[in-house]
Amino acid sequence: MKKRNPVAVLLLPIITLGIYGIVWYVRTKNEMNSLGAQIPTAWLIIIPFVNIWWLWQWCKGVELATKGTMNVGLAFVLMILLGCIGSAIIQTNLNKYAT
Repeated sequence: MKKRNPVAVLLLPIITLGIYGIVWYVRTKNEMNSLGAQIPTAWLIIIPFVNIWWLWQWCKGVELATKGTMNVGLAFVLMILLGCIGSAIIQTNLNKYAT
């Protein structure tokens, strides 16, 4: 995993009208897949209802990347309820395991 600034993860999606948020999802997905996660293509983000399943798979990758310190349910609730704030919290936890 790559270290990223959680403040940037919080503010850049707002400044770029969501584009950085998608870029962040794709980059972290690729990094988590290299660690052994099984997250499908990010194109599924644009399909209604399927994007919720994709987010759950992505959160499973977060659990794997954080070695279980952030479980899939917590990551999913953070992303659904808090959006950019949840992204920043998750990035803070991912940074603990970044190389």
